Amino acid sequence: QVHLVESGGGLVQAGGSLRLSCTASGRTFYAMGWFRQAPGKEREFVVAITWSDGSTKYADSVKGRFTISRDNAKNTVYLQMNSLKPEDTAMYYCAGRVGLLDVRPNQYHYWGQGTQVTVSS
Repeated sequence: QVHLVESGGGLVQAGGSLRLSCTASGRTFYAMGWFRQAPGKEREFVVAITWSDGSTKYADSVKGRFTISRDNAKNTVYLQMNSLKPEDTAMYYCAGRVGLLDVRPNQYHYWGQGTQVTVSS
């Protein structure tokens, strides 16, 4: 059975930092992505990484502030979020896919339950 388990969300003031983690089990993925969804908005791409060589792709809105990394031995990807803004407030989800890096949520077939990130102004 496939499981993706996120952790690390919370409440932080604007300008602060959080680190999210996502541990995968039950299946080998080629790429892992982080997405977020704010109330009343569509789920949007944040960043993705490949397990094999660590290739990454970032949304323009988070470039220079967020960093994705992976620990293959622990089957875990991390999302370091710095200089957080109120507009970063959302439920953050990790997702896995067997294919190449992709920014489209519908191309990911395995999802975690999400972790809430709230940034106060």
